[in-house]
Amino acid sequence: MKKETVGFSLRSVSIIIIITAIITSLTTGVIIYNNNRAILGGANIQEDEALQEFLKIYNSLDEDYYEDINKNEMIDAAISAMVDYLGEEYSIYLNQNETDNLSDQLSGKFVGIGISIGLEGKIVKVYQDTPADRSGLQEGDKILSINDNSTLEKTSAEIANLIDRTSENTIVVNRGTEELTFKVTPETINEPLTTNIYNSNIGYIYINAFTNTVGEEFKKSLTELESNGITSLIIDLRGNTGGYLKGATDIASIFIEKGKTLYYLENKEKKEEYKDETSELKNIPVIVLIDGTSASASEVLAAALKDSYGATLVGTLSYGKGKVQQTNKLEDGSMVKYTIAKWLRPNGECIDEIGIQPDYEIQLEQSEEGYLIDTQLEKAIELLS
Repeated sequence: MKKETVGFSLRSVSIIIIITAIITSLTTGVIIYNNNRAILGGANIQEDEALQEFLKIYNSLDEDYYEDINKNEMIDAAISAMVDYLGEEYSIYLNQNETDNLSDQLSGKFVGIGISIGLEGKIVKVYQDTPADRSGLQEGDKILSINDNSTLEKTSAEIANLIDRTSENTIVVNRGTEELTFKVTPETINEPLTTNIYNSNIGYIYINAFTNTVGEEFKKSLTELESNGITSLIIDLRGNTGGYLKGATDIASIFIEKGKTLYYLENKEKKEEYKDETSELKNIPVIVLIDGTSASASEVLAAALKDSYGATLVGTLSYGKGKVQQTNKLEDGSMVKYTIAKWLRPNGECIDEIGIQPDYEIQLEQSEEGYLIDTQLEKAIELLS
């Protein structure tokens, strides 16, 4: 942990430039169930007429089509088509490679090069002390190709899947008017929280994703900050596109009084309230930093701390992801992720496609030398000083 006693750097240790799209299509989602249950579940196969029609066509193609059929690939295509039929952007089919990437990202430890890829193949985050960082890749670089495979017109997930996680990669990027080539070899990367202390007593924790260990990691980081005498806290959720709902509620429960509302879930049958069930309770001022890429689980945490704890929000309007997904993993290693409910903030509002408005709307600024000035962090420190 780095402790600062005088002032602070204008370039935040973790700032992410605002973009208008989600950072990756895979991780942007609140995933509350990952139970790997069978897709058919409790369906009565014999009585389901629609399913019987599907099986009849499947058998006919398998027996009568004039060429050999890869049945696994045909079933994958059928599952993908069913999810596409829903016409809902967060309900998607993931092949085995995409499923493995998602699982790695949400585990908090994965093999990779250390970048987040955004809209049109632009690098929106280069994590410190990673292969990408050491190679010279920078935020804002537009990826043109990976290992001679063009990235044009590919999604962020498709571009990520071009990276070979077992050997050196050749990555060509556009930077301003230059076309640059980098050699990058993946390695195992941990995603620890970033902490700092400003003005001797203002704690700072940056959360880059809601992994399955983030609650425990946050508690350890906060305990260490408290041992160094902090009397207030900044939680930075900028650029955090989500992950496990449990991670968000574990962190919220550290601050919120037992019995107070964390969020509501609303599906086609009912609306259910979820309350804090822990005995933990903090009594320190908290400011949460959000921006246009703070999505889903980030918004759950921000809303819970705002509505049920009285935290102050600083930054810009959040992304507006108010839907909850469930995952079902198939035997071949692929996965279906689909929406099962909307979540509502403790005050009863649905933020889907709306976002969360901060108490202090602050835009980032740029210095005359071209450096990004973290005016949002500056404002948070000013409010807590």
